[in-house]
Amino acid sequence: MITLKKLAKELKVSVSTVSKALRDSDEISLETIDKVKKLAKKLNYKPNKIALSLKSNRTLTIGVIIPDILNRFYSKVLDGIHDSADQYGYDVITITTKESILKEVDSLQILSSGTVDGVIIAMSEETINKNDFSHLKEFTMKETPIVMFDRVTDKINCDKVIIDDYDAIYNEVKSLKKLGRKKIAFITTINDLNVGKYRANGFRKASFDFFGKFDKNLILRISKNSDIQLVIKNFINKNKPDAIISADIVCGVISINIARSLEIEIPKELSVVGFGDKTISEYSSPKLTTIYQHGSEIGNRSVELLVDRMNAKWFGLNKNTNSYITEIIPTLTIGGNSK
Repeated sequence: MITLKKLAKELKVSVSTVSKALRDSDEISLETIDKVKKLAKKLNYKPNKIALSLKSNRTLTIGVIIPDILNRFYSKVLDGIHDSADQYGYDVITITTKESILKEVDSLQILSSGTVDGVIIAMSEETINKNDFSHLKEFTMKETPIVMFDRVTDKINCDKVIIDDYDAIYNEVKSLKKLGRKKIAFITTINDLNVGKYRANGFRKASFDFFGKFDKNLILRISKNSDIQLVIKNFINKNKPDAIISADIVCGVISINIARSLEIEIPKELSVVGFGDKTISEYSSPKLTTIYQHGSEIGNRSVELLVDRMNAKWFGLNKNTNSYITEIIPTLTIGGNSK
C-alpha cells in the first residue's frame, strides 16, 4: 500500500510537504506540487478517506438527487458526476425522487444531516409544477453547498449548470429554414418543465423571426396520459408539416416511424429533429438527427462548481458567497439522416 510516508521518502521531502502538495497548498511551490502529483499517479496512491474525514471533519461524499435514474440524460449526467467526483477523491450517494416533491424534501433532509459535504440536484417535476421551493431555500440556509442542474429556478441562490435550451431550438428552426422548410412543427411532452418552456419559447421566437408569424396550430403539446402515437399521427395528417422538431427524443423517434407508416419520405418530404440522447435515435429508420445535450459534461461541471464551493468552505478560500455562477453548456446537432 502506497502511503504519504512512502511518497515523501521517494521524493526526499517531508510527509507534511507531500500532504500539502496533494491539496494544492499555497505554501508549496508549483514545481513540487507537480512532482508529488506525478509520483502519486505513477504509484497509484489513494488517500485514506476514513483518516481524512476524521481529521478534517468532512465526509468526502457528494449527494446527488435526480428525478429519474432510468432517464438516459440523467444517467449520462450521473456518469459525469461519478468520473469527476472520483478525480477529486469524493464518493457519491445518489437518491431518485421519482418526480415527487415529498421524496425530494426527504432526500434533502437526509443529506443535510452531515452525511455529505455537498449536494447536486435536478428538481422533481412536482416541485416545478407546484412552484414550491421552500425546502430548497431552507437547505441553502445551511452550511452545505448545493449546485442545481438542468431543472433550475432563479428563486434559489446557488451555482447552476444548464444547457442552451432556447438557443438550441431557435438555431434549429433557422437551420431547417435554410434547407427550404416552410412549415416547421414543434412537438413536446414536457410542457410544464422549465426546460420545455425554454424550448417552446425558442421555437416561437424563431417562427416570428424567420417566417414573420407564429402558427399556434404547429405546436403539439402532448399530455402524460395521451396515446402519443395516435396523437402524433393525427397531428401529421391534419397539419402536414415539412419539418418536425421534438422537445424530447422519444417523440422524435415516434414521429419518424409514424411518417414512414404514412408513406412520407424522410428527409425528402419531412425533416425530423429530436432533443436528447443520441443512442435512442438509433431506434428509428432513418436514424434521428439529434440535438445532443452533453450529459457527462454537465455532470463534470456540476462537480467542479460544487468542489469550488466546498473548498471555499473548508479551506477558507476567497469565494464570494453572494455571487453565483450559471454555466451554460452548448448543445450540438449530430448524427442521423432524418434532416
